[in-house]
Amino acid sequence: MSEERIRQIAFYGKGGIGKSTTSQNTLAAMAEMGQRIMIVGCDPKADSTRLMLHSKAQTTVLHLAAERGAVEDLELEEVMLAGFRGVKCVESGGPEPGVGCAGRGIITAINFLEENGAYQDLDFVSYDVLGDVVCGGFAMPIREGKAQEIYIVTSGEMMAMYAANNIARGILKYAHSGGVRLGGLICNSRKVDREAELIENLAERLNTQMIHFVPRDNIVQHAELRRMTVNEYAPDSNQSQEYRALAKKIINNEKLTIPTPVDFTTKALSFILKYQVFWT
Repeated sequence: MSEERIRQIAFYGKGGIGKSTTSQNTLAAMAEMGQRIMIVGCDPKADSTRLMLHSKAQTTVLHLAAERGAVEDLELEEVMLAGFRGVKCVESGGPEPGVGCAGRGIITAINFLEENGAYQDLDFVSYDVLGDVVCGGFAMPIREGKAQEIYIVTSGEMMAMYAANNIARGILKYAHSGGVRLGGLICNSRKVDREAELIENLAERLNTQMIHFVPRDNIVQHAELRRMTVNEYAPDSNQSQEYRALAKKIINNEKLTIPTPVDFTTKALSFILKYQVFWT
């Protein structure tokens, strides 16, 4: 398969929203459906592949390059590991907290992977990006046109929706120059009142779709404690079926749009006061 046909997607979202958990569970279901997948973890904590590898990655591109003196001294097999269902897993890594530029690991890792043929024989490459940061190195998958489809993990909580709108602004900034598009909002439920309605309304305002509503289920935490995806831990569970449904929607998704972010400076107060009514 040529690189041009690979679908390069990225998961963004507010820190703590369950982005990495949602992405890994969804990608496991996609792999179950026969999709050939590589995950590129873009978080300095190097935990974007933890459920796939059953442990936190011990080897990252940036850390190993620092040990060797240069990224050119690395071998692809040293940093690309096979995870659950054969998903290829790479962690970019990052510097110690408060030292250096964390975005450097993303740039270094993606360039290294491209130059060493890691993108061959794949259907999807998925970038798991730190929090809701859409500037500097963390925007690299968007800015350089690497990720063509962005999926924003959110919930009915105000700050999660605020972050989703902020990420949409970042997508819009590079939509015309890099061709990046918004694939949809994934609602990772926090059991907020009228949550689905809130996210559907937000999606409409952002010129996109709520591609799936993932219900809250403690089985996700039970699987995480065992460092497993739900697909592996409880393949016959209702929650596993939810991730399969989301996986199928992403595989078949053709609604890729240029977002229309909301001006929160004039709308936010109205939302706070009206609570359940979204900018009427």
